[in-house]
Amino acid sequence: MRKHWLDNIRWATVVLVVFYHVVWEYNAEGILGGLGKITSLETQWIDLLMYIVYPWFMPLLFIVSGISAKLYLEQHTDREFFKSRTTKLLVPSTIGVLVFGFVQGYLSMAIGGAFDSMAEVPPFVLYLIMCASGIGVLWYIQLLWVFSLVLLIIRKIEKDRLHNLCAKTNVAVLALFVVPVWGAAQIMNTPLIVVYRFGFYGIVFFLGYFVFSHDEVIERLKKWFPLFGAAALALCAAFCICYFGKNIADKPVNRTPLYAAFAWFACLSLLGGAARFFDFENAFTKWTNKRSWGLYVFHMIGISAVALYFGKTALLPPALTYVLSLIAGFAVGYGLNAIISRIPFFRWAILGIKKQRATAEKPRTNQEAAKDSNV
Repeated sequence: MRKHWLDNIRWATVVLVVFYHVVWEYNAEGILGGLGKITSLETQWIDLLMYIVYPWFMPLLFIVSGISAKLYLEQHTDREFFKSRTTKLLVPSTIGVLVFGFVQGYLSMAIGGAFDSMAEVPPFVLYLIMCASGIGVLWYIQLLWVFSLVLLIIRKIEKDRLHNLCAKTNVAVLALFVVPVWGAAQIMNTPLIVVYRFGFYGIVFFLGYFVFSHDEVIERLKKWFPLFGAAALALCAAFCICYFGKNIADKPVNRTPLYAAFAWFACLSLLGGAARFFDFENAFTKWTNKRSWGLYVFHMIGISAVALYFGKTALLPPALTYVLSLIAGFAVGYGLNAIISRIPFFRWAILGIKKQRATAEKPRTNQEAAKDSNV
């Protein structure tokens, strides 16, 4: 039976990523990478959205990816998994970057004024720099491809013994997993590009595969959703009170026990809540889920373009700039997805799509959905 709640977590989280990036683009809290503050407000309260969602929304996607990997491997060989993950993950994050990454790279560099000091850089070198700068949100699938390779090695060793044992994971153990999650957050963090957190995101991916792929475990989360939900809300409030105004994307904040606890209990509550209340499909959820990957890949182009041409030049009032950025994020995300997915080479290189799907599709299993989706 198809797990529609997994699909709903996927598309809803990607939509939330768009909202997050609009706020991040103009944040006043020292989280680097965007244009920065464009309002005259002494305290930019809209920035609270980042503190509410940032610790948990990418860990949640990695958990969903771990579950999806298990669903796919139940019906496919390791070889097929490797081939599928290479097409869907490695190709867009390497070849796709060289083919299309310069677009986002140009916008990001122009926002930061990088071209002012690059007049003497040879065009080809400048192009490569723009491509590297345009990796952007694709860091997620780069990590996911690495984790997928490690998973294949682990499967050869454990031969489902560990996976079967994890079906017995009870509520107390689920809560106590916060300790190794916090511990993993301390290791394998790249020093400059702070999103590459191999320890933190790796452990939640493998917990998704070994623990949360079991229906028994999800049933326990559904039952205990009120408790985990209350814990997540309390930790959210504490996190915002303690760290609002500080850079939560880098150390020391993203290595703290409070950060890890908020991220973990938010994931537990959202997994249980989605499985309990959102295990359904309708025309809207089917449409959004089918296009969620394209929205994830392309949305920053729209947001960055508005930031460059309207936010940086102050042609519009700040409130309108925020609204236009949000509209552009969705319009460009869905629009480019509709265009690129129809162009043979580019849909493979940028989106990892080997063939254009037929207009009419048969109902798909979760295993088939896991093959088609990067998350």
